[in-house]
Amino acid sequence: MNRFLNILIRYIIQLRRKKTGEIEKAYTRYQLAKEFRVARLSVLSNVRDSFLMALGIASAAFGLESFLLPNSFIDGGATGISLLISELANIPLYYLLILINIPFIYLGYKVIGSVFAIKTAIAITGLALVVASVHFPEVTHDKLLVSVFGGFFLGTGIGLSVRGGAVIDGTEVLAIFLSRKLGTTIGDIIIVLNVLVFSAAAYLLSVETALYSMITYLVASKALDFVIEGIDEYTGVTIISTHSEEIRNMIKDTLGRGLTVYKGKRGFGSHGERSDIDIVYTVITRLELNKLNTEIMKIDPNAFVVMNSVKDTKGGMIKKRSLKH
Repeated sequence: MNRFLNILIRYIIQLRRKKTGEIEKAYTRYQLAKEFRVARLSVLSNVRDSFLMALGIASAAFGLESFLLPNSFIDGGATGISLLISELANIPLYYLLILINIPFIYLGYKVIGSVFAIKTAIAITGLALVVASVHFPEVTHDKLLVSVFGGFFLGTGIGLSVRGGAVIDGTEVLAIFLSRKLGTTIGDIIIVLNVLVFSAAAYLLSVETALYSMITYLVASKALDFVIEGIDEYTGVTIISTHSEEIRNMIKDTLGRGLTVYKGKRGFGSHGERSDIDIVYTVITRLELNKLNTEIMKIDPNAFVVMNSVKDTKGGMIKKRSLKH
């Protein structure tokens, strides 16, 4: 570690101690090495998230400008509402993308957290700027090709943004909020919202346009699921680590999630040596998965993590957690 990094890491430790009121004491080599690894992981995580968000914005903008906009097709969710209003009122799409998503960004701040809200605001603003300033060529006017490939590029863009820790369509945030209020599943909320959007498109545009737009939405949904590797609305995470106490505190304090600690035994070696260990289990939404992985890497890069798709949950801190957290 060079001199500059050494000074920087010591300064970070000092700030953290002042914030927590910890007693001043000498820095150990372990503390310096750990803080350096945490800082490096934070930088790499932010670079990776920014790259994925940029790719997502480019893909979504290409789908909109090269396929959907020239043919007056729409999608579901907030993007679909923006496309529908733009088509009817002749208002530039880039204005609507920002205006319609502002309430969803606020909900994202309340439901998930400030980091997610900031990333989402940046992603949506970035998409609006690309749509306003970069003009992609029209690819085809074949309605079936437009609906399929427009949905594919739009869904891929949304999926890449989700993997980067943000969304460029705020409907899912609204669905999470309403599901907690009404006690229904997120999928049910999204279906109801999109039924309203496509019904309005059938009435205000044409039935044919609405039907093709439904194909766009279905393709976009499949592309999104593929990009984020089939992660469902909830994911059950089992973590086995020698630093289970730190991981437990991180999940409770940083993510604000509930968890369960199992008493287990580790088996390893050719002779089957065993040792007692705490096993941490928690359930999170897919929008928080990226943050959880990063925080686990900061604490223990050798932790054994198992993730399972969870169709739905009842009770616990997923739906009971205060929306003001």
